[in-house]
Amino acid sequence: MNYVKSKQRVADHGEVFTPAWMVEAMLDLVKGETERIDSRFLEPACGSGNFLVQILRRKLAAVELKYGESDFERRHYALLALMCIYGIELLTDNIAECRANLLEIFAEYLSVNESYELYRAASWVLSQNLVHGDALTMRTHDGQPIAFAEWGYLGKGKFQRRDFRLDTLTQSSAFSAEGSLFAHLEKHEIFTPTRTYPPMTVSELAATSLGNAPKEAV
Repeated sequence: MNYVKSKQRVADHGEVFTPAWMVEAMLDLVKGETERIDSRFLEPACGSGNFLVQILRRKLAAVELKYGESDFERRHYALLALMCIYGIELLTDNIAECRANLLEIFAEYLSVNESYELYRAASWVLSQNLVHGDALTMRTHDGQPIAFAEWGYLGKGKFQRRDFRLDTLTQSSAFSAEGSLFAHLEKHEIFTPTRTYPPMTVSELAATSLGNAPKEAV
């Protein structure tokens, strides 16, 4: 495998891709978390997804182990596994490749394609979770503050979404540090979502991908 796309990209952006053996070794350092379906991972310079692809593979293996005998649960927990993976990437071609690579892994596992609502729902989730932007400035490619969706599975085929701004989330450790003015506060007193959505089914998520956005919860 070639670990660089061009010398110019290395010079301009420091872009070097991590080899597969190193990805696996680093993920093994947090093996338990990589195999937990609802653990959340953020790669702030995700490239074409070398780390995120392997994290998704591990999560899907956990889904198969726990829910392989129930097609309904298997499909919904596989989507939850995907929902818990996040990335930021500065370069346009890389973020497109990353989304495509993760979607391919997901689609292969569940044997779905563009004609399935589950595929379209997954594609929509990836468009929200994998952001074209700059992790250093915490801004999208068009200058907006980066926000991430926190997804949760409520059971019975319904998912909950709440949006949080990245610049707010990164202040968490500072607020909770011992001796901080805010150390006595619970996190929920400081960090509130910028938007909360009503529970959504796979069908509703798929419809959102076609431009039919759900209304904000009151």
